[in-house]
Amino acid sequence: MIVAEQKPLAEIRQLISGFRKVLVLGCGTCVTVCFAGGEKEVGVLASSLRMATKLDGNEIELMEATVQRQCEYEYNEAVADLLSQVDAVLSLACGIGVQTMNEQFPQIVTVPGLNTAFLGQPTEQGVWEERCQACGDCVLGTTAGICPISRCAKSLPCAWQEIYDRMASLGRLELLLEPKPMKDWRTSRDGGARRIVREDLRQ
Repeated sequence: MIVAEQKPLAEIRQLISGFRKVLVLGCGTCVTVCFAGGEKEVGVLASSLRMATKLDGNEIELMEATVQRQCEYEYNEAVADLLSQVDAVLSLACGIGVQTMNEQFPQIVTVPGLNTAFLGQPTEQGVWEERCQACGDCVLGTTAGICPISRCAKSLPCAWQEIYDRMASLGRLELLLEPKPMKDWRTSRDGGARRIVREDLRQ
């Protein structure tokens, strides 16, 4: 899932300074699971902002809403009517949701309330660890389901001991000796914005 964390309150206040009416908009999927941008977090953040702005005499009118997924136009339509009542949107979605809102509703400013961190896994209560860098050329089938790209800073030795140990336990060490083609890094994020097109799903 996409893991994110809330920006510091001071930074959020700076992002919405100058606006008088702001919609705090949550997202009901990934950022809800990591307790950063769901309905509960929308309520807590909106309350904190109301108190903070009232105390310094720069009170902002805040509305609250949460959609199922901010990364899809159809779900954002649920708040389209609210946008005519506010000056800006404070999005508690990942960076994809923020960009989707700005593309879908270009007449209004949407600013991020979260910092998008990584694609991760909850490893224990309150802890998330990076497990995927979305490199576009997945090697998990030949590395015992352990990603050497995301689990090692240099994509070299750190994860390989785990891979070796797991391959040994599965009785598949011979797979590590098989020659493999060079990894196709053209599919990674370093080549610019990526896009997947499924022609069979296009109308």
